[in-house]
Amino acid sequence: METIIHYFENIQPSHRALILAGGIAFFWLLESVKPMFAFEYKKWNHAGINIFFTVTTMIVNFVMAFILLRTADWATQNDFGLLNALPKMPIWLYTLIGLLLLDLIGAYFAHLTEHKIKVLWRFHLIHHTDTWIDTTSANRHHPGESVIRFLFTTLGVLAVGTPMWLVFMYQSMSVVFSQFNHANIAIPKKLDKILSYFVVSPDMHKVHHHYMLPHTDSNYGNIFSVWDRFFGTYSYLEKDEIVYGVDTHMETHEHNSLKNLLKIPFQKPKQPKNKKH
Repeated sequence: METIIHYFENIQPSHRALILAGGIAFFWLLESVKPMFAFEYKKWNHAGINIFFTVTTMIVNFVMAFILLRTADWATQNDFGLLNALPKMPIWLYTLIGLLLLDLIGAYFAHLTEHKIKVLWRFHLIHHTDTWIDTTSANRHHPGESVIRFLFTTLGVLAVGTPMWLVFMYQSMSVVFSQFNHANIAIPKKLDKILSYFVVSPDMHKVHHHYMLPHTDSNYGNIFSVWDRFFGTYSYLEKDEIVYGVDTHMETHEHNSLKNLLKIPFQKPKQPKNKKH
């Protein structure tokens, strides 16, 4: 465990970039071998749009990284946060609790809030417009949403009181798990169900990308599935019933144009068919 901690204490930016790029490449290959859905789309064109948003997310995180670093250092030096209020425990348990709490505050609550607050939904909407969900969809976030998510992550680090090595570990896991549960891969149903009791599996997350409510407002989890089950936001839908996208932006010129995607948060909101966000 000490070796792992040492690695994330000293992880280089190049290693973090390699984890992201390696994950995309790995799941991209798996999608070609055994896809969940046989999409009829220009895969490289689709990937180009999503990778653009991946790069902007990386830029936002890089530019604002000093805020995260100072927050983690301050929390550690001042024994602030939930982890620092707990009694001494084995390092593996400390790590697991820290990851769970970061996932709760920095991801689950952030995601839930983006669906419930209209101005935040305008930015998060870009992620849901994708009608061909694959591993490149994982970081399809408007630059404005990247800032919002970064602020939630910082809030999570402050509230949990996590050291920076644990933050880097969480972010690395978050990238890979998000690529995994967005990947267009067919996993045996029984295996996926077993996985979904512990982590967010592909079948579980795909429900969240169904184009209509109430399924869009469910399965908010990022790494761990426990929070959706605990807070009652878990939902299930057979994969042959799933239609990707969001019912306000189902036309190709709306969801497959980079220019329009960047403009969506500033356009007049369109009404969904069955509920108003």
